[in-house]
Amino acid sequence: MIRIVLVDDHPVVRAGLRALIDGQDDLSVVGEADGLERALAVVGADRPDVVLMDLSLGDGKAGGAEITAAVRALPEPPEVLVLTTYDTESDILRALEAGARGYLLKDAPPAELFAGIRATARGETVLAPSVAATLVRRTTPGATTITEREVEVLELLSRGLGNKEMARELFVSEATVKSHLSHIYTKLGVDTRAGAVAAAIERRIIRA
Repeated sequence: MIRIVLVDDHPVVRAGLRALIDGQDDLSVVGEADGLERALAVVGADRPDVVLMDLSLGDGKAGGAEITAAVRALPEPPEVLVLTTYDTESDILRALEAGARGYLLKDAPPAELFAGIRATARGETVLAPSVAATLVRRTTPGATTITEREVEVLELLSRGLGNKEMARELFVSEATVKSHLSHIYTKLGVDTRAGAVAAAIERRIIRA
């Protein structure tokens, strides 16, 4: 039996997932959590094989990537399979770098979700097709790749922050921020801050 913990801040979503998963003979939901502290407590107590992790947790809670990193830092940690609505490059990279084994989208058919859970429990990598395509684009020779720091700059740009505010957020100088912006403009083929944000959203580098 594969033991699963659900991490999602929507009780209705957790209830729906539990009903689906518990209908499988070899899968069992043993716990639920809606944030970091509860997730660590439940994982420590129930010793699941897989944590099914949402990325976007509201009300100022720690994000799914942060919770993933904390879960994976535990002794003998479970595997983490992300299940989210977002397939932007920034979300994908943060989740995988935090230690997630796989990344599926919430519009996946139940059969795909069940297969993903089983594969994750075996230690296999599971990626939704659009997620795999995004990662392939990043590793294609000659492709223009936005760096992790440039993604952070784009996200701050989308929030309307100025150079001084971005420098403070990123703990760098304003000159460094301007350098990042210059590289971003060149890579995205734009010449304004608004154009950079629009292009990044269109290419699913950051969320709208």
